[in-house]
Amino acid sequence: MTTGRRPRLAERRRTCGFTQESLAAALGADRSTVARWERGQCDPQLYHRFKLCELLQVSREELDELLMIDAAWMQVHAPPAQRRVLQGRVIAATVVTPDVDSDGLEDMNRRGLLRLLSIAGTLVAVPDLVTDGSLDDSEQIGQYEQLNSHLWQVYALSESKRTVYPVVRQQLGLLTGSLDRAHSSAAHKRLCAATGDLLQLAGEIFFDSDRYTDAAHCYKLAADASKEAEAFDLWACALTRHAYLGMYERRFEDVTPILEGAARLARRGDRQLSTRHWVAAVQAEAYAGLGDLDACQRALDEAEQVKALTGRAMPGGWLRFDDSRLAEERGTCYAALGRADLASEALIKALDTATSPRRRGSILTDLAALGMQARDLDRVLDYGGQAVELAEQTGSSGYIGRKLQDLRTQLAPLASNSRAAQLSERIAEL
Repeated sequence: MTTGRRPRLAERRRTCGFTQESLAAALGADRSTVARWERGQCDPQLYHRFKLCELLQVSREELDELLMIDAAWMQVHAPPAQRRVLQGRVIAATVVTPDVDSDGLEDMNRRGLLRLLSIAGTLVAVPDLVTDGSLDDSEQIGQYEQLNSHLWQVYALSESKRTVYPVVRQQLGLLTGSLDRAHSSAAHKRLCAATGDLLQLAGEIFFDSDRYTDAAHCYKLAADASKEAEAFDLWACALTRHAYLGMYERRFEDVTPILEGAARLARRGDRQLSTRHWVAAVQAEAYAGLGDLDACQRALDEAEQVKALTGRAMPGGWLRFDDSRLAEERGTCYAALGRADLASEALIKALDTATSPRRRGSILTDLAALGMQARDLDRVLDYGGQAVELAEQTGSSGYIGRKLQDLRTQLAPLASNSRAAQLSERIAEL
């Protein structure tokens, strides 16, 4: 009898005395959702992960292990293309397109990337330095920097962010190999900056894949590498991304000190870059979550100063904030503060300028939530349906999935309405 692609998860459930039905009931989920987790067809969302850890009596890291796809099962039951992945015949140096990607391949890439993270963290902290600079390879380091920039572009253009795993892993392997060789202090700093840049991209991929523990690890190491490089803007951005994880868990008080630290670093950075304005925009969201309108408005005003910058305000993918993001930031803050009229106006304006599927999905979900506040079901179904469609098309529901699940909770009182029930079911399938 087939036990599924995550037999360790199923075994742990049984050890703790749960059936699929009873575990689903304890989680407030459907039995079919638990079944899909155990078959490896989808991953638990963040709010389910916390409860799963409690019910199954495991740590978050142990839960990640339980969620790994079982290689032995794959060798017997998986389609031939997936078995070839496990046999090592798929080259991980190319971007895998969504139609040939698999859970097994993604899991292999993830584990390989995590192994490299530990090595990179050690080499950043304990470098092998020389004093004469004879072993420096500025041209090679420059190529790493250029490729990092290219990978951020690939990430931005990819419908499914997980497909960028293989090339990021390969690039990190190259950087780790360079860090393991002797360099001058100046070259080591450049390599650390390139590593801090790439680790932020790795964190974004994990974040979009709903693997928040892995993302936090990436952002922490990115901050360490950026600190070693004395790259203040890069360091501030790594801290800001780390703070976002707390924002999604609504731990606004916890992230405020992190963002204050990021703001101090940004003030020591390049005044021609938009780093300090992006940090201010994220601080505004935190203040809005705390219900502090005055502090939120002050932070938004600071973010607005990005309009005064001239020249190249964004040096690479690790910093992506300009005046095109202002309307979205204001809308998000006003929605959190309960100012539905101002929020709706700002978000509709933001929708006209948002180009990435992830940003559009987030804005559409916020607009649907405002529709719920206004008790305008047509508006909810229109915007909510568009957001779900984007998530279905890209296969990357991590970023907007949490917001959509919150929307699904708000839809619960309308369960008797067939159209609302249909939207709720589509969100659950994500």
